[in-house]
Amino acid sequence: MKKIIYKTLNFIILATTCVFYSCNEFLDREPLSQLSPETYFRDESQLATYANRYYPDILPSHGGGYGIYGQDQHTDNQANINPNNERFVPGQWKVDETGGNWSFGTVYALNYFLDNVIPKWEEGKIMGNADNIKHYIGEIYFMRAYHYFQRLQEYGDYPIIKTVLADEQKILTEASKRFPRNEVARFILSDLDKAIELLKVVAPPNNRKNRISRHCALLVKSRVALFEGTWLKYFKNTPFVPNGEGWPGKTKDYNANYQFSSGSIDSEIDWFLGQAMDAAMAVADAIPLVENTGMLQQSLSEPVNPYHDMFGAEDMSGYSEVLQWRQYDMGLNLMNNIVRFAQLGNSGNGLTKGLVNSFLMNNGLPIYDQSSGYAGDDYVSDVRKNRDGRLWLFLKEPGQINILIESPLNTHGTAVEPIPDITNGAGDWNYTTGYSCRKGNNYDAKHCGNGRSFVGSITFRAVEAYLNYLEACYEKNGSLDAKATSYWIAIRNRAKVDPDYNKTIQSTDMTKESENDWGAYSAGKLVNATLYNIRRERRSEFIAEGFRYMDLKRWRAMDQMIQTPYHIEGFKLWGPMQKWYTNLVYGLNNTTSNVSEPSRSDYLRPYEKSSRSLVLDGYKWTMAHYLSPIAIRHFLLTSENNEIPTSPIYQNPGWPTVANQGPTL
Repeated sequence: MKKIIYKTLNFIILATTCVFYSCNEFLDREPLSQLSPETYFRDESQLATYANRYYPDILPSHGGGYGIYGQDQHTDNQANINPNNERFVPGQWKVDETGGNWSFGTVYALNYFLDNVIPKWEEGKIMGNADNIKHYIGEIYFMRAYHYFQRLQEYGDYPIIKTVLADEQKILTEASKRFPRNEVARFILSDLDKAIELLKVVAPPNNRKNRISRHCALLVKSRVALFEGTWLKYFKNTPFVPNGEGWPGKTKDYNANYQFSSGSIDSEIDWFLGQAMDAAMAVADAIPLVENTGMLQQSLSEPVNPYHDMFGAEDMSGYSEVLQWRQYDMGLNLMNNIVRFAQLGNSGNGLTKGLVNSFLMNNGLPIYDQSSGYAGDDYVSDVRKNRDGRLWLFLKEPGQINILIESPLNTHGTAVEPIPDITNGAGDWNYTTGYSCRKGNNYDAKHCGNGRSFVGSITFRAVEAYLNYLEACYEKNGSLDAKATSYWIAIRNRAKVDPDYNKTIQSTDMTKESENDWGAYSAGKLVNATLYNIRRERRSEFIAEGFRYMDLKRWRAMDQMIQTPYHIEGFKLWGPMQKWYTNLVYGLNNTTSNVSEPSRSDYLRPYEKSSRSLVLDGYKWTMAHYLSPIAIRHFLLTSENNEIPTSPIYQNPGWPTVANQGPTL
């Protein structure tokens, strides 16, 4: 029998979940893989334990290197040591024979829970606190929604499976049919609505914010609705939306006559944006932003800055803005490298010149405005002067203090920020662009013994709700209401930027902004100055937090690179800062080159040191890359006699149904 839809269910409980929740002793007596619904799902602790298994799927792991603060690499915000050739060299990304994320094991497991728990709950057969039981059921609805959102971003149209299916060929093949992407998004929102209804505002067993809460579900609802609303808007009339010209869904009889639930794609866009606004407002009105003192603590006698400390705290539960976070624990040997790399080199992930240049001055003016007071970029210290408080705080400068509390355990800490080491090649300590980020730093280094630290990682932060409402309001109405205005002012005040955003809009030159920011475009055309500055605010707030690629895709902000390649650049090496170095070697045909040559640019170009680089002429784009291809095996498994056209699955736009071939669009 072909296992088309579901992989074998694996109920192994990860040891890491014990950091967040007490382990259920019942697991010591009988492995979950051998349990049946008759012997399990009897009390609230068992529901919690089941949910624990899937928390790693939603909690961002710091993993290796710079952890969650390195996730914006391979965008216009952050550059890794090596370029992403697959993403930005058309033809390098090819259709796989097997693999990918077109899999349903997690969906099976979550559906298994719901199929067995909901009837017992409705019949009152689960022991424990009634509100806690509801909460844990809400967690599973949330997790199914979150899983589907990841697939929506990657594949667009996707099968919707709400229950455990019989392992029969005909049934599983039928279930492989792809629903139009907006219907997938509607399904996600419906699951989130159920989660919102069931989840507590304060998650059990305490208020340490390690579990999902109602506000987390509301925030993700606003994220999903904004994502889909803007995707439909900017990909309208293309193969990437239902009923768009060339949409591959039309080639299958089950989608051939598809009609939008709301009547039209424009009505669908409006509905999603309205949903985003409502959900975002429910969070933003309830959760205050963490204070930014506008100071970078450089001695124990100076006051702390909660906004800075929030990102590198060992315990994040006390920060109002943090809705959920992942805990690490030295005692359980669950640690990470975040502090080590926040203090030195960012594990080879550097901030780009494009990102740095996009930040406003603290008077609200762009750096190119003659009245801005911009000090230039001859030195990193000049770049930071009188800038948006977020750049001033999180862009490191040589000579700044990274560690305030000295300890014998700080064996891998970097007490004082050094001159950026841009010649270290492939080493983790390499300052890829010369610009280094401070997010995740902890002033006592949380020991940094053997390079390990145990600071937490933020899963959801309430400021996103402020930004989601702001953007959704403008995209929906073409103007800002009083609520959006208040949120924008609150964000700018916290950033120590003049709150008069109209002054910024009036001073914005989109031609100049386009030099630094892919988000200045949608569908290959420059957006207006108001929308751009809303996008700029999001970019400035989420430095190195992993939102950038998702945003660029939903804005359709990379079309312009089909015709005009983009050069990733760092700091101004070929100016006074070149005197910092005595070992600079350049030349495209020089095998020992460690920097780009000055004839290419005054600014360091990390991917243009050698003639062998595939992105020597810049990053390029192709339309197919907005979605991932489906591996060929999935077509064959659901086909008749291994004939791909008979499969109910259709390939994404521009991708062939032949393995090891690149896109055609």
